[in-house]
Amino acid sequence: MSPSCWETTSRTREISLNAQQTLDDSRQWAVVAARAADSKLARDVVVLDVAEVLSLCGWFVIASAGNERQVKAVCDEVEEQVAAAGGPRPRRIEGLQDREWVLMDYGDLVVHVFQDEQREFYDLERLWADVPRLDWNDSAA
Repeated sequence: MSPSCWETTSRTREISLNAQQTLDDSRQWAVVAARAADSKLARDVVVLDVAEVLSLCGWFVIASAGNERQVKAVCDEVEEQVAAAGGPRPRRIEGLQDREWVLMDYGDLVVHVFQDEQREFYDLERLWADVPRLDWNDSAA
């Protein structure tokens, strides 16, 4: 194998390893986000692996809260716990003023925190019913 061919192969392997590390990190942050939401008494917390069907991100965390104050508390806890686990800060947070549906965009992870009525109306779980769910209670983070 020529040196340039070896360098290309080595670089490809490095990119694959970096991509795998990113997927592992994102999965870990999804578990941390789900546990953080649960710690603030969010209901029906679900983690969806959307990587195979969505090119924008790999993981959705979906949670419900009973009122505006709880939506804010869940979002604050998710942001704090993901950062404490070595994860990034959200690139963007949308809906925090209305607190009916807050979307926290971490890049490869998107956290959705809904008030109950909005979650029922948009029914993201139905839209993504074909993707695998991660059992975040049993996952090692």
